[in-house]
Amino acid sequence: MDWKQFLLQQFDGVVIADGTGVIEEFLVGQSSFLYEGTILHTIQELEQRVFEKAIFSLIVEKEKQSFLQKTRTGLQIITKVFKYETKWIYAYSKVEINSKNTIYKAIPAEFPFIVNCPEMYEVYGKLCKTAKTGVTVLLLGESGVGKEMAARTIHVSGVRKKGPFVAINCGAIPENLIENELFGHVDGAYTGASKGGSIGKFRQADQGILFLDEIGELPLQMQVKLLRVLQERTVTPIGSQKSYPIDVQIVSATNQNLAKLVQEGKFREDLYYRLNIVPIHIPALRNRVQEIPDFINFFVAKFNRKYDLNVVFTDDAVDYLCTQEWPGNVRELENSIERLVVLTETEIVSSREILGILNLEKKPTKINHFFSQVLPLKDAFDLVEKELIEMAMARYKSPKLAADMLGISQPTMSRKLQKIRQQEQLPVKTKRAVLEEELDKRLRSIAIVTAVTIPLKLVQQAIEDEKCEATDLLTKKLSDIKRLEGVIHWVYVFKRSQEGNLIHVSACDDFVMVNGEEYQAPKEVIKAADDAFKGNVSITSVYEDRYGSWKTCFAPLMTDEGEVHAIIGYDYSQSYITMELKRLGHQLNVLI
Repeated sequence: MDWKQFLLQQFDGVVIADGTGVIEEFLVGQSSFLYEGTILHTIQELEQRVFEKAIFSLIVEKEKQSFLQKTRTGLQIITKVFKYETKWIYAYSKVEINSKNTIYKAIPAEFPFIVNCPEMYEVYGKLCKTAKTGVTVLLLGESGVGKEMAARTIHVSGVRKKGPFVAINCGAIPENLIENELFGHVDGAYTGASKGGSIGKFRQADQGILFLDEIGELPLQMQVKLLRVLQERTVTPIGSQKSYPIDVQIVSATNQNLAKLVQEGKFREDLYYRLNIVPIHIPALRNRVQEIPDFINFFVAKFNRKYDLNVVFTDDAVDYLCTQEWPGNVRELENSIERLVVLTETEIVSSREILGILNLEKKPTKINHFFSQVLPLKDAFDLVEKELIEMAMARYKSPKLAADMLGISQPTMSRKLQKIRQQEQLPVKTKRAVLEEELDKRLRSIAIVTAVTIPLKLVQQAIEDEKCEATDLLTKKLSDIKRLEGVIHWVYVFKRSQEGNLIHVSACDDFVMVNGEEYQAPKEVIKAADDAFKGNVSITSVYEDRYGSWKTCFAPLMTDEGEVHAIIGYDYSQSYITMELKRLGHQLNVLI
């Protein structure tokens, strides 16, 4: 098979021309969109006859280029232009549009996200579940990833879609006005109060959704009042003695680390756990690179309609945009596409136009040319592979070109680039510490969710009389928690004696201590238990006692007034902790 036959098998039509555009040969059949009943002498004539826009003047010597063109009959054509020996090859492929096979086939039309990666399919699934149940949701993610869009998705696709959607930015309203915005006021409540009063955002959102954006910016004083509203589900306007019941689904969002703010005393722990019932993390755009081409196509079409233009992006332009960091995420990408669509002079945007219009700064690539110490061959291979990939990307900008130079497929290149970017985003701490922190979050969540199912009355009765019926009911409740969760080794309740010692009250069926027995606790357990008796959910490091090696999480069992009567403990075996850290490492692409 000669090279001409090979090309004809790969493309719908091929035209061979010289450097001035004079056509030397057509490799097309009569069914081709390029077929004409008259002879065409030049590429310029062909483009004038067949296409809406010409590309001949855009071709650069020694560069392989790709263009998206549209025929006068409405076909979308990908045109690849490259030089072979002394000839110029124009290879044409029709873009097959089959809506039944698009990535959105399982996604309802009202879902406003691009979904083309496992991470976003997971987000989609969680949003659908929370929309159906009306549960409290905490949306996490960097600025610009689409947290408000996610909140609106919960509204339009959920059980509260007929109710209102009310949004408030907690960081954009002065501290002295935020209470009025949330809870409202009565006529004459304070100097300057609006005549007739106001009902506030909570009552506006009754039967619907209240979206609390930038919740991490809420002042501490307001956090206390918000917590009370969430607990009592009633609102009292400023200056009023009357409380109003509310039925509102709370969806909050933040780009901050609320758990860290809790540790620093800047955010109330009890409010954090009230809001963090179902956390949904929306990944940054750099961690869903495969979706960037879809975003580009969507935004180009959007701004073409808005400004009545017909701009198209070449493959190398899309590739170049996929290599950028996008610290502003989807919002930054959208703004950049709008600027390119408006400012381009050619209507066909290539990487050259992008470099001329956008100021996209890339961090300089640091290359390690030698190893300073002996290390395992697998680690050395990973380092060399990373260095070569970064060198190829720094030189060619396009993942396709870089993959060709490295002799690997483009999907392989995309996976390796994503892995490198994920590793670069790890905080400056040990990899094991990263995984342990993530595991601790999950164990705390189990404690928070299950502790609230324990009737405090049962605990109080069991404390007063260890042989009463309440103790048996409490034992059954704790055994059910262990059975349903499946990963907890033991669940138990401790009270504190007058001397400050830990006394066993009740536990799941197979617990090793008897009711009323004092626990000889290691120092790690004592510290965590002390913290729990102060009203905090606490967790130990791995420790040993006479029963084995464990990691324990404690949660307080307290009255509505905040008085802690006892604590509930959850023991996890060291073998489970080791296995879970390995699983998390694989899931998060962090090797330990």
